Amino acid sequence: MAMQNQTQYTPSVGSGQGEIGVNGDTAGNEDDDKNATTEQRTARKWSRRRFLTGMAAGVGLLAAGCGADDPTPTATPTKTALPAIGGTPTAAVYQQHLPIVQSQLASPLVEPTLTPTPPKTAAATPVPPTATPVATPFPPGPPSKLGLFVSRNDPQLFELLATGGVAVVKTLELDVNFARQIKDTSPRTKLIGRIDLPQLHLESMDPAGAARDFVNALLIYADDGRRRDTFDGWEAYNEPVPGTSDEMAKLADFEAERVRLLAERGIRSVIGNFGTGQPPLEMWERFLPALHAAKQHDGWLGLHEYSAPTIYHLSTRDGVGRYPGVTPGDTGWLTLRYRQVYNQILRPAGLEIPLVMTEMGVDGLVSNRPGPANARGWTDFQDYWAQNGYGLWGPGAYVEQLVWYDQAMQQDAYVIGGTIYALAASQGWHSYEISGAVTQVLKQYLAVHAGA
Repeated sequence: MAMQNQTQYTPSVGSGQGEIGVNGDTAGNEDDDKNATTEQRTARKWSRRRFLTGMAAGVGLLAAGCGADDPTPTATPTKTALPAIGGTPTAAVYQQHLPIVQSQLASPLVEPTLTPTPPKTAAATPVPPTATPVATPFPPGPPSKLGLFVSRNDPQLFELLATGGVAVVKTLELDVNFARQIKDTSPRTKLIGRIDLPQLHLESMDPAGAARDFVNALLIYADDGRRRDTFDGWEAYNEPVPGTSDEMAKLADFEAERVRLLAERGIRSVIGNFGTGQPPLEMWERFLPALHAAKQHDGWLGLHEYSAPTIYHLSTRDGVGRYPGVTPGDTGWLTLRYRQVYNQILRPAGLEIPLVMTEMGVDGLVSNRPGPANARGWTDFQDYWAQNGYGLWGPGAYVEQLVWYDQAMQQDAYVIGGTIYALAASQGWHSYEISGAVTQVLKQYLAVHAGA
């Protein structure tokens, strides 16, 4: 994992109108709403916020209608922990995040309050739940470059792959049948593998010998004909940390040698895979030998990019608000840091090789950030987002941030994609888990941003 306000954005879609955010805001329509007649406002279609938050309101009212036979004692609302691995959120989990529901009528229907359910008598008639409106999906757009990090086989992966919008998958699950099913479901999706290894000790490493040892360990998997047909590239060590320029030179020699050894067997390498904010920009010059070898042998560069408390933090769009937009000129020190590396170092050196963000998302382990001190994955930041104008419903707010990063990647031709950490997360990383509600919202987005 990681080492180390209110302009709305408008995507490039054919309608000419602003993107409808997952939590329901439509960019650029405030003045129109003020001037519209009641009939015009009534006739408008449901937005994505109207759908998602309408469902949330329905869940709240359904809960209020249960238990009519017995009086309900007055309760004090408490914060309920988000489940580690998601399913569909229940009213008890998300009632404090219910957003405002915009009615089709001229006056809005305000979100339910958190007052306790009043006691009922046996004769009371339950309040019927409101009907769930038809969802308005994300508007169509260019092919997504979002991808997924998966630790193990999970059925929700194949739901997302079936949309045709998943650019890349990175996995620690090397089962040949699993890999085959990924490719059969989405042939365009790139598949990257990594074997589980202890961290490198760069200070005492012999680069050539370490490269041979790594290749011998990897070939047990990568040289199998069934995996040759499915895996597009292989990482080596995860998030290496060169502390000096000499250690970076050793890492470069290691990566260059393993690139050449694997290329002799027709196997592509994904080099680097540095942690968030790493390495310091001045150290990249010592890594150039590995990049030259990767360019010669059709290799890719891998980087990890996270930020927190939002994905925008420490980018040039930080502090702009919930819909900050992004241009090709925007950069950052955590997310969008890759643009500094390519603009300042790799492109001038003629080394603009294909890039994959082999991990990306929101990660509270980044240092010197605002927000809850002990937060880690995205689930720990939901209250912060609600309190600071980034969306009242956490899963929707997170997908909006991922879409922003996707729009940035789409602007750079050398970027293959970025894998969201994580679907089917490993033990101890459950606060990063995107299965359940995030997956369902993401599926809507990917379905209308599918590749050819």
